Amino acid sequence: MEDLIALLVAPLLVFMVIVAPIWLILHYRSKKQISQGLTEEEYQQLNGLLQRADKMADRIETLERILDAESPEWRSKHES
Repeated sequence: MEDLIALLVAPLLVFMVIVAPIWLILHYRSKKQISQGLTEEEYQQLNGLLQRADKMADRIETLERILDAESPEWRSKHES
């Protein structure tokens, strides 16, 4: 019985002294980074992507208007 307890105590001590503190530090560091939100660079990239998406949407609308004027039946041909 004492041998079993000794076998359990050693790994438990190693876990509590070494693994658990490192695990907690890394866990709360990642929580802090997540709660901080986007960095300035990420925010600028997001805004750039939003502007590009808006331009693409405008281009698609323009192309659809051109196609509607030149070939009014194009939608029915390509949707089925």
